[in-house]
Amino acid sequence: MSESRTHNYDALLVLSFGGPEGEEEVIPFLENVTRGRGIPRERLKVVGEHYFHFGGVSPLNRLNREIIAELQVELGDRGHQLPVYFGNRNWHPMAEETAEQMARDGVNNALVFATSAWAGYSACLQYHEDIRRIRMHLAQQGLPEVNFTKLRQFYDHPLFIEVMARNVRAAFESLPADKREDARLVFTAHSVPSAADQAAGGPDDGHLYSRQVIEASRLVAAAAGVTQWDQAWNSRSGNPATPWLEPDVVDHLTQIHQDEGVSAVVFCPIGFISDHMEVIWDLDSELAAAADQLGVAFARVDTAGATPEFSRMVVNIIEELLDDAAPARLSDLTLSGCTLNGAPCAPGCCQISRPNSRTA
Repeated sequence: MSESRTHNYDALLVLSFGGPEGEEEVIPFLENVTRGRGIPRERLKVVGEHYFHFGGVSPLNRLNREIIAELQVELGDRGHQLPVYFGNRNWHPMAEETAEQMARDGVNNALVFATSAWAGYSACLQYHEDIRRIRMHLAQQGLPEVNFTKLRQFYDHPLFIEVMARNVRAAFESLPADKREDARLVFTAHSVPSAADQAAGGPDDGHLYSRQVIEASRLVAAAAGVTQWDQAWNSRSGNPATPWLEPDVVDHLTQIHQDEGVSAVVFCPIGFISDHMEVIWDLDSELAAAADQLGVAFARVDTAGATPEFSRMVVNIIEELLDDAAPARLSDLTLSGCTLNGAPCAPGCCQISRPNSRTA
């Protein structure tokens, strides 16, 4: 790869949600997550129990650093002179602090890889808001302007589908031999309020978040050679009276066991690129405990995360942009492309009042 193909971009920012790395960080982190909602500190202590269960440490920052290490190797192997920076929305390293460093390092035109494959407010538009906020922060600090180009969504990228299908097959193989043939494959992603999903994609293309998730599930199941599969959702929060995407993973497991006699399940966290809190608590702890109580054999599919294929996918997407090439994808469902400096994907895309949800 010649340097001339990358000279318009001089850095890559990995932009993520963030997570605490110690018990003393849990409540301040959750205060950042819920800023502006007036949630009492005592309530945050209850919400933080999942983090305290793991010593106050979310694995998300560590996993993102692993992804960055893989990306640095892949970029270097292909001859791209792009230093990789790491910034978060809600905890250190904060995106504003990282942007300050980028500006001081002389970065002018940065690419942004957001750690979400999907459309929707929490999955996409909120990252555009992050970009606008950090550019405003640079201006307030009197630092040089940095342009940020957010890379496209990747829910149907062939490499993402390939690695998830491989992981599905491995999860089936991990079940007892006499359980594999009849095991049910269930995909899951972070639930969001129904109103947020309806707004995802804009007034003319709603429910784009759930449609992309279901499409990715379909593609992975087909690639793994599985014909029967279900879609469920996990990690809902907030007011129980507010409609969210359903069914919940535990409710769905209970129903298919009781109504259909399902005795073995493989759960695929299609909506998550890493094994962070919504995976290791909601699936590996709560869902696994429910399966054990029901006497159902349980296997959980690995996420794509810090694998060579995932890093190849990110760099392939970068090269699509550099070469003005058609995106590599397996679906004709709506896909947002690269956008500059926090511009929304489309007019009115995902514009609703800030929902009590997150997907990262």
